[in-house]
Amino acid sequence: MTEAVKTPWHLWAVGVVSLLWNAFGAFDYVMTKMGNAEYMAAFTPEQQAYFTSFPLWANVGWALGVWGSVLGSLLLLARSRHAVTAFLLSLVGLAISSIYQFGMHYSDLERMFGTFPMIFTAVIWVIVIALFLYARAQTSKGVLR
Repeated sequence: MTEAVKTPWHLWAVGVVSLLWNAFGAFDYVMTKMGNAEYMAAFTPEQQAYFTSFPLWANVGWALGVWGSVLGSLLLLARSRHAVTAFLLSLVGLAISSIYQFGMHYSDLERMFGTFPMIFTAVIWVIVIALFLYARAQTSKGVLR
């Protein structure tokens, strides 16, 4: 018989904070995809056109990035080892989205938004990599089952 591993306090803290962080990304995704007029009013017509011009593969990347992280956060809170896979999917989605934005449209992005997207995306990369590594470490310790 194996002894149950006690859930460390930091799992709940990381899970809740990551879920709140990723909920902002989910909100942005939903409002943008639904074309919510009030939300989109914060952007210029050119910026709005940029968001609606994403090809299917870039939209798939954005969706994987956002929803993979939301799912990963929920799975952390459920103490599921599948959080690792969800965060890995999120990283794949972030890579696809980054290739589109920075590899193919960086000059447009910089002209319309300045350096903010580059800085913010770097922060997202750091957070998702940290969440992936955290989930993997908690799985190897037997906290996530």
